[in-house]
Amino acid sequence: MPHTHYTTLISATNLAERLAAAPDSVLVFDCRFDLADTAAGETAYAEGHIPGAQYLHLDRDLSGPKTGTNGRHPLPDRAKLVETFAAHGLTNGKQVVAYDAQGGMYAARLWWLLRWVGHDSVAVLDGGLEAWQAAGQPLTKDVPATTKGNFTAGAPLAVTTDAQAIQRNLISRELMVVDARAPDRYRGENETIDPVGGHIPGALNRFFKDNLTADGRFKPAHSLREEFGALLPATAPDRVVLQCGSGVTACHNLLAMEIAGLHGASLYGGSWSEWVADPSRPVATGANP
Repeated sequence: MPHTHYTTLISATNLAERLAAAPDSVLVFDCRFDLADTAAGETAYAEGHIPGAQYLHLDRDLSGPKTGTNGRHPLPDRAKLVETFAAHGLTNGKQVVAYDAQGGMYAARLWWLLRWVGHDSVAVLDGGLEAWQAAGQPLTKDVPATTKGNFTAGAPLAVTTDAQAIQRNLISRELMVVDARAPDRYRGENETIDPVGGHIPGALNRFFKDNLTADGRFKPAHSLREEFGALLPATAPDRVVLQCGSGVTACHNLLAMEIAGLHGASLYGGSWSEWVADPSRPVATGANP
């Protein structure tokens, strides 16, 4: 019997059923992370994780080298990323499930990166580790053995935008830029991570946590569609650019748009941390225009 193909979200129940019926048909990645304590996710993984899950580290595995001008979590080199996934056992077409314990903010980065290298069988565990445990499912400390997979890159299923395009857009206004950071950071208040507070001029704010219900699961597709539609009236999804502080939580908004059936938005990978690395680039403060 063919397995269901998950491309946005998977429930804890469906993942548990899949792991029980055909554990070799799915590759699970633990993406837990803490920006303030970069070892915390790996420590949490060692203390207990979903059986069969491997750990991927945001800085080490899911980002490229920093130059000082390309942001805090630059996109990795695509060829190196393909090697990373293959080394962890990925084969072409295999179902991947990513999870974290932070509402999907890090798991969504893995989801987006896999789409960027042409792999669409990837889903985020809806509700994360909390949903898994709430469903009565076990954790383990066992680290799975891995066999190298044959994964190769396909045509990108995700689009990127660079700083030059954002700079041009300050005049052309052809694109709608949406910032996923918390409203206070967007307004330029309480900035503790980046050296400059504020946002890219003309950018709108859509806090990534607004994609979730109170229990940490994603809102239904129709709700997300209505909310993004209210933020971006009469803007085609392929004219929307998502950014955040460093290109991580923007992927959460990209996933929410995909769930909502709004396809084709792009990621500005360098995001705010790259934008402010060049002091000649303008900065705006205050609330959503």
